[in-house]
Amino acid sequence: MQEWRELSSPKINDDLLKFPLHTPMWFWVAAAGLGTVIGAGTISFAIMIGGGLQFLGYNNQAQWAVLITNFVFWIGISHAGVMISAILRLTQAEWRRPVTRGAEILTVFSLATAMLMPILHSGRPWRTLYWEFPFDFSRAIWPDVRSALVWDPSAIFTYLLSSVMFVYVALIPDLSVARDRSLGVMHAIYAAAAMGFQGTKRQWRLQAIAGILLSALILPVFVSVHSIVSWDFAMALVPGWHSTVFPPYFVIGAVHSGVSAVATLMAILRWIFHLEDYITDDHFDSLGRLLVVVSTTWLFFFGMDFYYGIFSRDEMEIGIWNLRIFEPPYNVLFPLFLLTAYLIPVPLWLFRNVRRSVKWMFWTSICVNVGMWMERYILIVPPLSNKQAFPFSWVTVYQPQPIEWLLVAFTFAIVSTGILVFSKIFPIIPLFDIKEGQTLRRVVQVGRRTVPGVVRD
Repeated sequence: MQEWRELSSPKINDDLLKFPLHTPMWFWVAAAGLGTVIGAGTISFAIMIGGGLQFLGYNNQAQWAVLITNFVFWIGISHAGVMISAILRLTQAEWRRPVTRGAEILTVFSLATAMLMPILHSGRPWRTLYWEFPFDFSRAIWPDVRSALVWDPSAIFTYLLSSVMFVYVALIPDLSVARDRSLGVMHAIYAAAAMGFQGTKRQWRLQAIAGILLSALILPVFVSVHSIVSWDFAMALVPGWHSTVFPPYFVIGAVHSGVSAVATLMAILRWIFHLEDYITDDHFDSLGRLLVVVSTTWLFFFGMDFYYGIFSRDEMEIGIWNLRIFEPPYNVLFPLFLLTAYLIPVPLWLFRNVRRSVKWMFWTSICVNVGMWMERYILIVPPLSNKQAFPFSWVTVYQPQPIEWLLVAFTFAIVSTGILVFSKIFPIIPLFDIKEGQTLRRVVQVGRRTVPGVVRD
């Protein structure tokens, strides 16, 4: 049973609207630091546009590398919102309440960042318009609609639009509270965004129905997005990628990294906003239990991918796994990614004291996403770097360049800035969800016992 803390409605309003309605000095310091990283990344991209892709470590074989690794990584992180919010909302798990909006916002900004990566990777963003429409206006031709690269924008834009709608519908009651407690320009902004929400029975009913419908409708999109991303690889006739297990493998890997990112975000929010009354040890305990199941399922599909590659007894497939496991620099990255993505955090999560420790959950969840970024890198680069049969086609080992690492930092800065700015304007924990949970958890007398009114752990 989850720990319950009695919180009054005025206290919830004061605590959760304190940061949106008052600006501490550290906000400007953090914004300046993140803005500096974003500025450096923007300058790097401008240099890359002016000088070409030779500033990256690409060669005549390894043409997908760090930027596409970032694309797959951030698409994976974006699955946090659906897993934590939509699924747990439909199952009516009470512990979801303080976590949902942070997960949803992480989804929105992760998706937006992921969409930048193919454009940066092209080096010529004005020539990638056909990828979105799809029509290449500069050459007046249609692309191959059978390509998974054309399916990507349809799935990702649908997922982004539905995620924004999901966030907004859940945000409307909180906007009405912020409207009544703010003045000046912010009052006008909150009033316009709240769309006249006054908390009538009809408005609450429509808001609840919309939330449930969006939760159900977004689930197929959630599965399709990372399945289509996996088809970018699986439909290419590249040994090491041409695997039928990729869709479920990518989806469960996305959930693994996404839920871990939510645990990291929750720990940071609890520390900087002092939300100990709202994000409790029980919430980290629940996230840890969920992660044990998800990560073990991911390890199973990873083993299936390895088994299929070896079982086929194809010379090229075996050569790629040999490259991943035994040849430098991948022979260092391969055991390191297994250690950080599973072998270190999961055994620790089996202990209740670890799951209920904010510091342990923070560091182990970061450990997971370091490992999952390396997993995407090992998945993408070795198949392209595999040496061919003819000596003249041999190439040097791909080495990421400083500009690529700067663009990795650039993506993290974009997501962090988006979450920081959102939490400055809107409450990062849903007020109405917390208040609803307080109402449902009121104790009732049953015989000689006092028990919570509703228990949905």
